[in-house]
Amino acid sequence: MTRKTSTVSHQVMWNRLISVVEEQAQALIRTAFSSSVREAGDLSAGVYDTGGQMLAQAVTGTPGHVNAMADAVAHFIRRIGYDNMFQGDVYITNDPWEGTGHLHDITVVTPAFHQGRHVGFLGCTAHIVDIGGRGFGADANSIYEEGLYIPIMKFAERGEVDKTLIRIVRGNVREPDQAVGDFYALATCNEIGQRRLTDMMNEFGLSDLDDIADFILENSRRATLERIAALPRERASGSMTIDGYSHPVKLEVTLDIQADRILCDFTGTSGLDRKGINVPLVYTKAYACFALKCAIAPEIPNNAASLAPFEITAPENTIVNAVHPAPVALRHVIGHMIPDAVYAALDQILPATVPAEGAGTLCNFQVSLRPRTDIEAPPNAVRAEVLAFNSGGSGARPTSDGLNATAFPSGVMTMPVEATEHTGPVIIWRKELRPDSGGAGKHRGGLGQYMEVGATEDHEFDFSAMFDRVDHPARGRQGGKHGAAMTIARDDGQAMKGKGKQFVPAGRRVMLAMPGGAGYGDPGERDKALVLRDLARGYISEAVARSEYGLDDADIEGVNDAVKRGEGL
Repeated sequence: MTRKTSTVSHQVMWNRLISVVEEQAQALIRTAFSSSVREAGDLSAGVYDTGGQMLAQAVTGTPGHVNAMADAVAHFIRRIGYDNMFQGDVYITNDPWEGTGHLHDITVVTPAFHQGRHVGFLGCTAHIVDIGGRGFGADANSIYEEGLYIPIMKFAERGEVDKTLIRIVRGNVREPDQAVGDFYALATCNEIGQRRLTDMMNEFGLSDLDDIADFILENSRRATLERIAALPRERASGSMTIDGYSHPVKLEVTLDIQADRILCDFTGTSGLDRKGINVPLVYTKAYACFALKCAIAPEIPNNAASLAPFEITAPENTIVNAVHPAPVALRHVIGHMIPDAVYAALDQILPATVPAEGAGTLCNFQVSLRPRTDIEAPPNAVRAEVLAFNSGGSGARPTSDGLNATAFPSGVMTMPVEATEHTGPVIIWRKELRPDSGGAGKHRGGLGQYMEVGATEDHEFDFSAMFDRVDHPARGRQGGKHGAAMTIARDDGQAMKGKGKQFVPAGRRVMLAMPGGAGYGDPGERDKALVLRDLARGYISEAVARSEYGLDDADIEGVNDAVKRGEGL
C-alpha cells in the first residue's frame, strides 16, 4: 500500500491531479478536429479512482460535460467489467443516458495502470460536429433519427484500435475524417493524462491512488457539508417559462435545504416534447448541481464528494428526465436554462446571492452548405457542415453588471469569425455587440450580439436554429428590467423560427439579434457614472439613458462632447 503522507503533501498531490487533467484538456484542444472543441472549448477531462469516483476535473470545460461525466465511468465499469480491462485499452460511447446527454458527445475512458497495477481511470468528452442522422438540430422525433449510436465498447484493446468500429463510423457520418480524428484526439488526451499521472506517482512514491483519493473525497465532502449546514433550513419553489419547440415549456423547481443535503425536485415541469429538446436526467443533474455549487460552495473543487450532497430528482418523462427513445439532440437548449430556474427558488432563501436571468441557452447554429440548385453551380462548390457557438448576455449580479456575449452557465467560448469561416464556405457578414439588449437595473444585464450569416454565392444552405428567449426574454431580479428577446429573420424579411432546420437560398442572409441578460435592482439606483460610461461606449442609446436612467440633455451632450474629444469614461 501507499505510505501515509502529510496534509501538506496531500494538498500538493491534489493540485497536481488537477494540473494533470488540465493538461489533458489542453491537449484535446490542440489536437481536436472539430471547431467546437478547438475554438469553443466544448469538452471535459477528469481523473477517477478505481471505483469510478471523480477525483479531479480540468478547469477547462463545461459543467454539462464534467458533471455528467462524473456519473459515466461507473457505467463503463459495469459494461466492460474489471476482468476485461487491460493496459492499453480505450473505451468509448456516445450513449446519451450513460454519457453526457446526446449522441454528439463522445466520451472516452481509459483505465490507468501504474507498475502493471490498475490504479484508476482517465476520462474525457468532446462535442463532435456531425454524428450522422438528421444532423445537429431539434427536428428528430426519436433518438433513432439523431445519428449513429455507439454503445459502451472498446475503441482499442491492448493498444489495438477496433477497425470495424472505424469503418462503421466513417460510413455513417458526413465528416468522417473529422469524427474519426476526434476519436483519436480523445484517446490521445487520456494517454497524455496517463503519462502525467505516472510522473506524479513516481515523484511522490505512490503505488496507488487510494490514500490521496480518501483525502480528496473526505475533505471535499466535509467542506461542502459545512457550507450546507450553515444555510437556513428552508424550502422554496421557483418556476420559469421558456420557448420550447412548438409550445412553451415550464420548468418548476422545489429546493429543500436540509442539514446534510439539498434536495432539488423538478416535479411540475412540462412533459416530453415531441422534438429533440428533451433532457436526460444526467444532464439535468449536471446543471442543477452546478447552479447550487456556484452559489453555495464555489471554491470547493469539483469531484464526486463535493457533488454528492446535491440530490436532483425529476419524474420520468418530464422534459428534464427524458428516457429512451426520446429525441435529445438539443438537450442543452433546456438544460442551460436549469440554473436560472434553480435560482428563482434559491433567491427566496439566500437573497442578494444569485444573478438575474441571462440568455441561458447558447446561441448556436449549424449551417449545412451545398452547391446551389437554382442555377448550375460551378464544379468547385462543396458540401460542408459548419457549427458556430455564440452567446447572448449573462444576467446582472447582485454587485456587478452582467457579462456581454458570455455563456453562462455553459462557460464555452464564442467562436471567432475567422475560425468559423475556415471550416466551410460560410460568411459572417456582421458580428458586434447589441446595444440596449442588457436589461436596465442598478446593475445592468450583459449585452447580446448581432450576427449576419450567409454563404459564398455558389452555395445555398440549411440553417439549423437552436435558440430560445424569442418569446420569453430573461427576467430581471429585485426590480431589474428584462433583457432583450432573441430575434431571427432572413434579410429579405422572411420570418424564421427559433428552432429547427430552415432553407436559405443562395444570396440570402440570416439576421440574428441574440438575447441580453436581465438587470438586477432598481435602475434608478444605478451609479450615474456607470450610465455615462455605458452611453459613451455605445452599450445603451440616448433614448434608454433618458427613459430608464433619467439622464437629461446636458448629461447626454456632455458624453457626446467627451466622445468627440476622444476622452474615456
